[in-house]
Amino acid sequence: MSPSPESSHHGNDGPLTRSGVAETSNRHPREGGDPSSSISFSEAFSDASSFDRLRASLPEQHRTHLDELRKSIFAFCDEFKIPREALRSKETFGVFLASPKIPPARMVEAVSLFARLEHLVTNKEPLKEEETAIEYMDRLYHLTEQYTSQVSLLERIGILKDGVITGIDGNDYPIPTLEQIVQRLLERESDLSTKRNQGFTKLLLVPFGISLDTLRETLKQFFLDYKQIHPTFGRMDPNIPNDSDKPSWDPFHIWEEGYLGADTDNPPKIYYYPTSFDKDHHQGQTKLEILEAQADNPEDSFPGWKVHLLQSSNLQDLGHSIPKGIAFIPRQGRGKTQGEDSPRPDLEADKTPKEYLSIFQQTQVDKDSPYFQESGLTPEDWMVAFMTHFEETGKPLDENGSSKKSITYLTGAFFPSIAGSSTVPCAYWDWGLCQISLIRSGPRARDRGIGVRTSVIV
Repeated sequence: MSPSPESSHHGNDGPLTRSGVAETSNRHPREGGDPSSSISFSEAFSDASSFDRLRASLPEQHRTHLDELRKSIFAFCDEFKIPREALRSKETFGVFLASPKIPPARMVEAVSLFARLEHLVTNKEPLKEEETAIEYMDRLYHLTEQYTSQVSLLERIGILKDGVITGIDGNDYPIPTLEQIVQRLLERESDLSTKRNQGFTKLLLVPFGISLDTLRETLKQFFLDYKQIHPTFGRMDPNIPNDSDKPSWDPFHIWEEGYLGADTDNPPKIYYYPTSFDKDHHQGQTKLEILEAQADNPEDSFPGWKVHLLQSSNLQDLGHSIPKGIAFIPRQGRGKTQGEDSPRPDLEADKTPKEYLSIFQQTQVDKDSPYFQESGLTPEDWMVAFMTHFEETGKPLDENGSSKKSITYLTGAFFPSIAGSSTVPCAYWDWGLCQISLIRSGPRARDRGIGVRTSVIV
């Protein structure tokens, strides 16, 4: 059982929270107060002369504290047989720190030591107060605000009832608690700090266990309710009626042969997390298989749910405010680069689903890739992302016809064989018809207006 984030741990430098994190600073990360930012490992852990220079830069009364922190870090490395040379690179040390041989509580202890060391070097004084695990994650992700907003949305649209959802297997699945998510983020801090620097801070709670049909009908009702309150929604010109004014208006257009009953039919038509788009060798799993695997390993998953981090719409304000909305997919040649430690160029449109999936498969084992740990979305992910984005920005996600934005392949899912064809889900908003479209695409299809949205599954 993972330790509670709020229980205490006593290390070499006095009491710490189990999160391993103490209060560092009220400054914005760019001002040097955030423990996720880089420090000069070469100064702190390389040759003696570099360390002496670093030590001399501190007020004399704090130099002993630096020595103690450094000694504790060395002791941690010796205990878990981590070469001290690994300390010269944040990324290299992170690889060793993620070893399954290191208990989560000890891993966050190491994160704490580095956070305290960085604060001392940056601010020329030791940490004065402890910070709880939740406070730490609030500073990095505005996590409490995001979590509260997500829960409120899921309750209001009727997906979450009394804190649970009912899966396609008939079982009830409680929503992950804030504390559980905090603990998971702490356990993966060494990996997720890079993705956070690249802008993956937008929390998304997906009730994966419910049926696609239920989620689709929920999204349909979401828009019918919105249209009733905002009757001019969907008109390019509010004075000119369009199809959305008709009493029979359906805000959903789907490929019925594929999506209806896709995850509940026997056998199911849709498979999740394929490793290829080969109908005979895709290695994807059905929803029931995933739910069974989650039930067998509850400490390594959130049964019935998927918790994601995506890039938000307000990337330019990273760290200053609550992440709002979800970043759009740029057209070819219009992408930007996010991240300082590991610069990540945007994945632009105009590749095939097969090419995007190949990128994700390669980066599962390549920690040097800027897309490490990322994967494509499923239809369930996209529908919740759509409602979240619309709720927070008032605009649809993945608008068809935009010259700057793209619609998306959902490479986290696959239809291996329907009427003899293998296809990949695709989704977008059609302004002309004022409709959400869930359609399909061939694995080798290429379109300059279609790209892929990625997330990091926590």
